[in-house]
This record gives sequence, structure tokens and C-alpha cells, in this order.
Amino acid sequence: MAASISILGAYATRAGKAFHLAEPNDVARKDALQDSSWADGLRGIAAVFVVSSHMVLAFCRHLLLPSSSENGPPLLFQRPFFRLISQGGAWVALFFILSGYVNALKPIKLSRAGNVDTALSNLAVSSFRRSFRLFLPGLAATVISWFLCQLGAYETASMSDAYWLYETTPAPSASWGTAVEDLLGAIRLTWKFRGENPYDQPQWCMFWLLLASMMVFMTLVATVNLRPGYRVLTISMLYFLSWDWTRLIGDPFIGMNVYAGILLAELSHSTYPAILTPYTQVLSPLLCLLGFYLSSFPSAYPENAAWSRSLVVLADRLVPGIPQLERFWPSLGAQIVTLSIIFSPHLRRILSHPTLLWLGKVSFPLYLLHGTFMRSLLAWVLYGGRATVETEEWNDSIQEHYKVNRIPAPRPLVFLFVIPLWAIVVFSATHLWAVKVEPWFGVITKKCEDIMFGREERPVPLPVRID
Repeated sequence: MAASISILGAYATRAGKAFHLAEPNDVARKDALQDSSWADGLRGIAAVFVVSSHMVLAFCRHLLLPSSSENGPPLLFQRPFFRLISQGGAWVALFFILSGYVNALKPIKLSRAGNVDTALSNLAVSSFRRSFRLFLPGLAATVISWFLCQLGAYETASMSDAYWLYETTPAPSASWGTAVEDLLGAIRLTWKFRGENPYDQPQWCMFWLLLASMMVFMTLVATVNLRPGYRVLTISMLYFLSWDWTRLIGDPFIGMNVYAGILLAELSHSTYPAILTPYTQVLSPLLCLLGFYLSSFPSAYPENAAWSRSLVVLADRLVPGIPQLERFWPSLGAQIVTLSIIFSPHLRRILSHPTLLWLGKVSFPLYLLHGTFMRSLLAWVLYGGRATVETEEWNDSIQEHYKVNRIPAPRPLVFLFVIPLWAIVVFSATHLWAVKVEPWFGVITKKCEDIMFGREERPVPLPVRID
């Protein structure tokens, strides 16, 4: 624990010295508009809120509703903006938007400069690396979670009354031979359409992240030769057509978010952000508020509150038949929030703060590991050593209540003490993962790239003697 605190303390000290929000001059504004490091800061914030949404699912599911009853008085964290702590869908949408944005930045820049061949070459290499950089960390996190499960580390979580914990906790396999088969099945399910990794539920989106990356690369390969205006027109058409794809296959608006990210990358290379700079002090906050308001749309029972009912009515009028409103509005909101950042040098500078950049660095390990730490360490501390009591739960499949023995949650004061300490341990572990483990994934990816691209070092042949 002391080592964990020292790691975070060092970063906090460095962040405090670096923090500076003085009024930027024209040069600083120009540099801020050209800097894309803010995307890492935003990704880090999104990862933290994904963790908070799983905390809400585990310990206070009632916050998912906009109100506990129809037209009833909402709690503070059921209201718009405040409820963002439970809006995991909006923050996951940001992952897809940033995937489209970051992966499109360099190819679009090269295309605008006329270096089409270089852009195509970079796209080929990037698509190859992206596959490995998603698969290898996901595989490692799955193996760790699988091993802990077989050792019985998740037993306390499975007996707790925390919904997200017991719903995402698998049972140990009957034997180690069966366990190996279950591990291989879990790896396969991670990359299967609508598959779900039983040992690490947050990896449900790994398939979609890979698909999103491939959509970016294939779209840019098809449009890299186009002039910017025609490329924007083509991708805008794909943006709206993707709504129908979502209706047909039930994906979480991957196309809509990915194409929005590509369009935002195109926008960031245009002159519009610089032209609108004088107006961003008003424009960006308004866009940001609108985006976060839409991102607050609840995932269940939107009819319980007037503000969410109005968004249901608005969707029926503007986009009748649009599927998954619980993902559509948060996705649109996340796109508007990202747009507000594109226009604002101030927001870009804030999101490029060293502390947020560090969060961005550990965002992927945090996403992969937090579930394992919740089902093990957090469950042990909160529920370990306590007796079970009989409780009544609702079964959606049979539409009736049933009785089960669960370990009850401790008092709220215990959560206030335990959660911050747990967070210190988790952030320390993710930092060590980013520093010690991630480089090995890079080495493996580079080695595979050299072999498969024909770049491996070949032995120098011995000179032939000529007599």
C-alpha cells in the first residue's frame, strides 16, 4: 500500500507543478489547436467513468433510473449531468469516437499534403498493429482473471448482494482440464460477434473496438485519394447509413461514432477551428452542456422523468424508428462533447494536463483490470468474513421473485473508506501494467510485424571463395 501511495503521490506532485491555466496568447492558441494529446486525457476520463458506472451497477443500481417512480422526485445522481457517473454507454461511445479520430489524423494529414502513397502504407501498418495491440492485452487480462477464478478468488463476489459482481462472476471449472477448455472458449467468445468473455465482462466491446478500427482503415483506404470536401461528403453519407446497420445487426452505434471521429479529424485539419476561436468561449461551453445533457439519457425507464420523456418524443419526431435510444442519445452527446473540444483551445489545454495524460496512458489497463480487482480485492474487503442472509430477487426470464442467500452490503461509511484505498491499489497496478507489461506487447507486435512484413534480419551469407 505504501508503494501504491508513493506512486500516485509522485504523479500528484508533478501534476501540481505543471498545472497552469493562464490566458493563452495567439501562439499558445495555435499550438493548442494543433495538439492532439487532449484525446489521451479525454480517454482517461472516459475510462474512470466506465469504472464508476460499474460501481453504480454493483452497489446502487437505482441510480440508473431517471427517477425511482414515474414523475417522482429524483435523487441528486439521477438528474441530468450528475447521472453521468452511471452512464457507461456514453463513455464507451467516446472510445469509439476517439478511435476514429486518432486513427484518421495522420492519414488525413498526409492525404491533404498529397502524400497518398505514404498514407496508404501507414494505414496498412496501423491496421496490423492495432489488431495485436487489442488482442494481446485482452488475452493477458483474460488469463489472469481465469486463473484467479480457478483458485476461488471470486467466491466472495459471487455470494455478495452486489448485482454487477455476482452477475459477472463465473464459477470455477470442475477440473484443470476443463478449465483450459473454458479458457480457450472465453478467448474465442471475446472476438465472436455478440460474444461475451465470462472471465472479464468489460471485454464485450473488444470485438467492436477491433471492428471500429478496421472500419476506419477501410474507409480511409477508399477515400484517401478524394479531395477533402468529397471525402467529408462520402463519410457523412456513411454516418447516416450506419444507423440502418445498427438497426439490422444491433451494434452499439459503432459506425455512427467511428465516422463522427473521422469527420472530427478532418475538421481539426481544416481552418474552421482557428476561424471560430474568438467565439469558442461561448460556443464550446454551450456545446459541452448540450452534449452532456444528451449523454445523460437513461438506459432504463426514460418515461419516469419529464426531461428523458421529452428526448423520447424528440427522437420519434426527428429520427422515427431509430433503435436503441439508450445508446443513440449518449452517442450523439459524446460526439457533441468532442466537437466542443475540437473548437476550444482552452479545453484542449485542460485535457492535455499531465495528470489527465497519465490517466490516458493507463486507461486501457484500467478498463481491462478493474473488473478483476472488483470481483477479488474489493469483494474480499467489503464482504469477506460476513454471513449470508436470505433475500428476495427478481428473475426477468420467468417474471417472478425468488429467494437466495446473499452477503449483505456493509454500511455506507465502510464504502467511503474502502473505495479510495481500493482505487489507489488499482491505479498503481494499472500504472505498473502500462510501464512493465505494455512494452512487451509492443515488442511482440514489432517482432510479428517484421516477420510477416518480411523485415526480419537475415543472416549474412559467408563469402564464396574464388580460386
